[in-house]
Amino acid sequence: MLTIHRNRTRSSMDKQLAELLAEPSGEFDNFVRMSYSDFEYLLQKISPFVVKQDTNWRDAIPVKIRLAVTLRYLATGDCYKSLHHTFKISSQVISKIIQEVCSALNIVLKGFVKIPTSEDEWLSKSGGFRFPNCVGALDGKHIMILPPPFTGSEYFNYKGHFSIVLLALVDSDYCFMFVDIGCPGRISDGGVYNQSILRQKIETNAINLPPPKRNTNLPYVFLADSAFALATNIMKPFPGHHAVDTPERVFNQELSRSRVVVENAFGILSSKFRIFKTCIPLDEVKAAKITMTCILLHNFLRRSNTSRNLYTPDGTADSYVNGELVRGGSWRSTDRGTGITPLNGVPRRSTENALETRVNFMNHIFERRNNSQA
Repeated sequence: MLTIHRNRTRSSMDKQLAELLAEPSGEFDNFVRMSYSDFEYLLQKISPFVVKQDTNWRDAIPVKIRLAVTLRYLATGDCYKSLHHTFKISSQVISKIIQEVCSALNIVLKGFVKIPTSEDEWLSKSGGFRFPNCVGALDGKHIMILPPPFTGSEYFNYKGHFSIVLLALVDSDYCFMFVDIGCPGRISDGGVYNQSILRQKIETNAINLPPPKRNTNLPYVFLADSAFALATNIMKPFPGHHAVDTPERVFNQELSRSRVVVENAFGILSSKFRIFKTCIPLDEVKAAKITMTCILLHNFLRRSNTSRNLYTPDGTADSYVNGELVRGGSWRSTDRGTGITPLNGVPRRSTENALETRVNFMNHIFERRNNSQA
């Protein structure tokens, strides 16, 4: 056992956290990516799941240190050896702590990722989008991982990396409403969606989307990119290039303007939780657990009164100025070298009903634009 481990006591660990809290304003918040009040809240919630008993040989590592180690790992992506020098805990113990704390966080924060199940809940989501009757934006990303043993090329994606897929539905506040994590990386966006429970829920309306508005007869929809199949409740852009001020061009611009929320959500996630800055050095099961933890923490912090502005201050996300998208979100300046990458698309045939629905949306949007300019 190393000397730094033998010298670790409950008093020394308490002192370490106290010294961090005594640092100038904001140091602790930046260290764990949240306010101390939210840190205390999570501490109380996970304590029953991760607390350990002292032994005759040594004091147990306090829950607050276990939580701090895990949050620091997710926030920085530091290797276990680096964390070992910071917290004076062996790499082997740190690896166990992180998995245990992530499991606990996934339990206590489970309710922070929840898809609406009533018409009123969906209607409240539509108010944040400019695209008519839009209730969410859909996208998928690769999460780079270590090659899973005995899986061949199943997790090998088109980018030449091993990955699992994160399929997500995001609202206008950059919060995740639904996620599907763990599909092998060789599958495209549309393929992941086709195998997901989300598709079943949408097609059978198990999620109780509101009926079309009487004045427009347009259904409530989710916005996606070209990798997904067009459907009655899933709108995607018209393919190809279109001249300025044509109905197709106006439709595509309006769709992109609202769908940018999902790009922002992924960008914020990967810039704030730097564990995604490169390949997660874990197998597919552990990587999926850590990804879920980060998503739950993302939603938790976005909805927190004390951590929201700390986590996503003004200027974090892209914005629109005079109708034009300004890709000036601060997350972009820290998103270089990310381990979250786009999925590839596969051309898919659309139904006549879906094509007709898109045309109806296009005509409605184009008419609305012309009326606003009259």
